[in-house]
Parts: sequence; C-alpha cells; structure tokens
Amino acid sequence: MADLGGSATAREVTDQVLKELAPSEEMLAVVQPKRPEASVLMERVHWARSYAKLIGALESPKRGVFLLTQSGRELLALPEEEGRARVFELDRDYRRNRATKGKEKPASAMPPDPEDADAEEEDESAYQATTTGSGSARWQDVLLGRLHQLSPDDFEEFVLYLLRLYGLELERVGGAGDEGIDGIGTAPISPVLSSRVAVQIKRYDPNGRPVGRETVALFQRDAQTKGAERAILVTLGTFSAPARRAAIVTSPTVDLIDGERLAGLVKEQGLGVRMVTRVDPDWFNRFG
Repeated sequence: MADLGGSATAREVTDQVLKELAPSEEMLAVVQPKRPEASVLMERVHWARSYAKLIGALESPKRGVFLLTQSGRELLALPEEEGRARVFELDRDYRRNRATKGKEKPASAMPPDPEDADAEEEDESAYQATTTGSGSARWQDVLLGRLHQLSPDDFEEFVLYLLRLYGLELERVGGAGDEGIDGIGTAPISPVLSSRVAVQIKRYDPNGRPVGRETVALFQRDAQTKGAERAILVTLGTFSAPARRAAIVTSPTVDLIDGERLAGLVKEQGLGVRMVTRVDPDWFNRFG
C-alpha cells in the first residue's frame, strides 16, 4: 500500500501483492478442493486484505477503495519479526473486543451530563467554519489552509486517494525522474471503456500566484510522453485565463482542479469536512 501512495483499489492491492510475491504458475494453479474455480492463493490475498481492515491497518471509506491507516504505517515501519508480533497482538485485541461486545447488553438511557455537552460543543466549534459572521472564515479556506500544511508527499497521497474514490486506478510515480507526472493510470469513461490518464499535483499556496500557461503546457508534453489520452492538474490555488485556454486547445486536454473545485470534491466525499446545520433567526424578519 505504501508503494501505491497510501491508498488503492482492491484490484490494485491484489496486483501489487502478486507483483511482490511473484508466484509461480504452480502456486496460482492450486485451487480449493470443492471449488475448482477458486484459487487458494487469490483467496488468501483477499482474506489478508480484509483482515488488515479488521485489525485497523486499513480502512475502506468507500466500497472497493482502501486507505493505509496510521496503525498500518507503523506496522510497515517495524522489522518483519516485530511486525508479525504486533499483528498477532492486534488480532488478540480485535477478538477480545468482539467477544466483549457480544456479551454486552444495551445500557439504559441516561441523561447527558451538562459538562459533557459543553465539551462536545467546544469540540464541535473547533472544526466549524461558517460563511457568515464577523471574523469567521469560509470552510473552503479553512480546508485549503489545512491541506497546505501537509507535506508535498502527503498532499500527493491525499489527492491520489481522493481521485481513486471517483473510480480512477492510479499508480504513484512521483519522485526523481518522474518527468513531471505524479500519478499514471486509467479513468473510467463507461462500463466498458477507460482512458489512460496522467495526474500532476501542485501544493501551491492557496493565496499565491495563479498557475500559468507554461505549467499547463509543460505538463501536457510530459503527459503525452507517458501516452496519456487525458490529464488532470490539481492545485490548491487558481489557474490563470491563459492556462485554462491552453488546457483545452492542445492534446491531451487537461482537467484543471483548482482549490475551490478540490474543496467541493473533498466535501462531496465527506473527507474531514462536517457541514453543520444552523438556524438564522434574522431571516424570518421579512415575515414580521
């Protein structure tokens, strides 16, 4: 998962595992005795992925897409023997918690503690960003500011994860010699068609200078070198008018995702953004 950028579709996870295992044809040919169509190796790969989710090493906010958790990153950083021991420990914790929950009976309803309620309100206010009121900030600005605090590598991982939630299958290729490409893969066009797509991610200051035409043109050249038919350029800031024109007049065309559009996509997927319903009493003054 780390090699895939911290997130991946189920098929990408399986492909990566097989790439690292490099199983022989004989291993792949072993099938379940009563289910000759079921490969033992493939079923164990799928089981391992589900198991990693159960012990908290992976999470799956959307069906078919997996995200490496902090616990998963810590496991990967351990030496093999320590990692194996830690997995066994997490397994024991999971089984113990599952057994405990099975024995628990629903508790009787208790009135909330006023102090707890106050604490919840304070915690909630720490995450809210309203669009009205003196000294308040737009939620989009708060979100983009937080994303800008991520390191360039972490921001790339986040954007690739977000794009995977929209059905793209991407391989992270950033780093030295990446030729200006941070991700390469396929984007679904229909149930039977897909298009090769290149992704470039710019963690520019949301309030900085707009991305210019030269950046878009250079990306198009690099994407074409990679054989991409479409391209996606993501930034926290904005794009200049010449950049927007360049994105559609030269092949491959580039879908430009600026900060505002990125914020909308993040909100649509429910990633770290909670919209709070508020009542505006003054609005009703027009009726008396």
